[in-house]
Amino acid sequence: MILALTIGVLVAGAVYLLLQEDRLRVILGFVLLSHAVNLLLFSAGGIDSREEPLGEALDPATTADPLPQAFVLTAIVIAFAITIYLLVLAVTGNPSEDAGLEDAGVDDAGPDDAKAAAPARGGRR
Repeated sequence: MILALTIGVLVAGAVYLLLQEDRLRVILGFVLLSHAVNLLLFSAGGIDSREEPLGEALDPATTADPLPQAFVLTAIVIAFAITIYLLVLAVTGNPSEDAGLEDAGVDDAGPDDAKAAAPARGGRR
């Protein structure tokens, strides 16, 4: 019951954070949602009523199923990679947020405009 309540609180917090406009909060919401899914997969293995598969020769019917544990391990790696990717996207930002080129003293004139604006060399003799 406590595990189900924990998963519910994590999902509720994740949904709240995912609906925010701030990028960092959206990323934290994704992290919370991945933790909730990992707990859900881990609880699907029935770990509370089964024995660990290490040690003496045990009956395979009473040992824990290793497949949900492998799923959780894979999900942790995938969530970590996606989180790093989202953090890199958040740090680089949008091009629209950068300072305009005209503010930096660089005009965005094309090559034809540069030829027309260049002063004539030489002069009259």
